[in-house]
Amino acid sequence: MTIRHHITDQLLMGYSAGQLPEAFNLVIAAHLSFCDECRARLGAFDAIGGALMGECDSVAMMESSLTATLDRLTQPAPAPRLRRKACKVLPAPLVDYVGGDLASVKWRSIGMGVRQAILPTDAGATARLLYIPAGQKVADHSHRGMELTLVLQGAFSDETDRFGPGDLEIANDDLHHQPVAEEGPDCICLAATEAPLRFNGLLPRLAQPFLRI
Repeated sequence: MTIRHHITDQLLMGYSAGQLPEAFNLVIAAHLSFCDECRARLGAFDAIGGALMGECDSVAMMESSLTATLDRLTQPAPAPRLRRKACKVLPAPLVDYVGGDLASVKWRSIGMGVRQAILPTDAGATARLLYIPAGQKVADHSHRGMELTLVLQGAFSDETDRFGPGDLEIANDDLHHQPVAEEGPDCICLAATEAPLRFNGLLPRLAQPFLRI
């Protein structure tokens, strides 16, 4: 797998520091499972963060901290969580959210042959799987905030470039585009948005509240 589009330093630092919404963390974790280069860069940011923490002043603990810790030690250990293996298309971080492989995804049509499955994440941003048939266009749109789109299968092209398996497109409110899935395998993507999209067409705008896009 040749990856040409990677995570920015700003996003990697936010991921390392635990400052991103869950949906963004999911997309980044999925990309990291593909990308040796970004994993190495993340390791460097983790090391810097650890060094900075070592230089911070100590903070006094609450008087109840020791008692609370001892109480937790006497509680029964939780049952170990079974970790699902990555499937052919879905990386391991995503399999846990889906609950299995592609056959477990609960797709919902959003028009023009395109389907989506919204994943359970916190309120900071929304994560969804997108299924775009080969050769099909997505409704042209712009953004009200950042959108991360990771290609899992197939490929798409838009006004900026081509994105294949493992590639991450980072869009903001300056980008207006209409992604088109390439011929070949149907395009499957993992996308995270921090705000609703801004569609040009009337029908997508009317359907938007019901489809939660």
